[in-house]
Amino acid sequence: MTTRRKFIATAGVGIAGTLAAPAIARAQRVKWRMVTSWPKRLPGPGLSAERIAERIRTLSGGRIDITVYAAGEVVPAFEVLGAVGNGVADIGHTASFYWQGKMPAAAFFTTVPFGLTPAEHVAWIDAGGGQALWDELYASFGVKPFMGGNTGVCMGGWFRRELKSLADLRGLKLRSLGLGGEVYRRLGATPQTTPPAEILSSLQSGVIDGAEFVGPGTDIALGLYRVAPFYYYPGFNKPNGTGECIVALKVWDALADDLKAIVAHACATEANYALAEMERLNAQALVSLTQEHGVKLTAFPDDLVAAARQQAADVVGDIAARSEISGRVHASYAAFRESSAPWSRISIEAVLRARGA
Repeated sequence: MTTRRKFIATAGVGIAGTLAAPAIARAQRVKWRMVTSWPKRLPGPGLSAERIAERIRTLSGGRIDITVYAAGEVVPAFEVLGAVGNGVADIGHTASFYWQGKMPAAAFFTTVPFGLTPAEHVAWIDAGGGQALWDELYASFGVKPFMGGNTGVCMGGWFRRELKSLADLRGLKLRSLGLGGEVYRRLGATPQTTPPAEILSSLQSGVIDGAEFVGPGTDIALGLYRVAPFYYYPGFNKPNGTGECIVALKVWDALADDLKAIVAHACATEANYALAEMERLNAQALVSLTQEHGVKLTAFPDDLVAAARQQAADVVGDIAARSEISGRVHASYAAFRESSAPWSRISIEAVLRARGA
């Protein structure tokens, strides 16, 4: 009799545990909406967004299930920050320099004209104090930022006609965002904030005369070469291309520690993988653009680059004076650039010069 009672009691506990387990599992599962600034499956940042979502889903065992939306499906390309911060979406994939109108120092976390290269930028964020400043800057907007991809060194831009000197730039309507757009404005061009999906049509209609976006591996997918055959380098305006993944702070704070670790790991993995992938895609696309599509790969005139360098120093200095935190972000970034430059010159620059390519 005693044995029978023990069996019934034990079985009851087992059955109750079995019935309770699905309820617990269900309580731990969340569905997120990810809004992005990119056309669907755009090589580079668009695919980075999808890979982050998939990694989080896989690593969490489905506890975080993310649906990815292209620009315009839920919110326009340049409203991702507000959508995530205000609870319209749980997570977003975008680029920080889209927010420099809201917080001037935001651009430092994507790229700065004549600034850090991709490797230097990652070193600043991960090991040089950049992440803490980024977190502080974004906190008032209700989001937690991560590096979530990188398109590498960018190109100077696509132009419908040849630039033979600085004078040829003046008066042109140029799609250019971030601090690079302000540099172009001070050089006499008129920067335009054209969403990525509208760049080609704007070039075709003459709304803009030129455009900078990313690099060959991404640009080729937009078909810009069909309208603007002159492709200029170096990308002094965007020497780095960090994409950001932002999570709503309310959502982030509610996550269990293991899920926080999974989200952070998925973003870090994508930041590393995307840069490697874009190096491959950029190399392949550059060959295709020049050999199959007749693109005229051209260096910017020397006087244009020299003038841009001078203007960039003023633009960055102006940002530093805008607020207390802008000053601290600028000081940290500038100090890291100064300390890393000697090593970059005798490592990467010297090696490229020595190998002759």
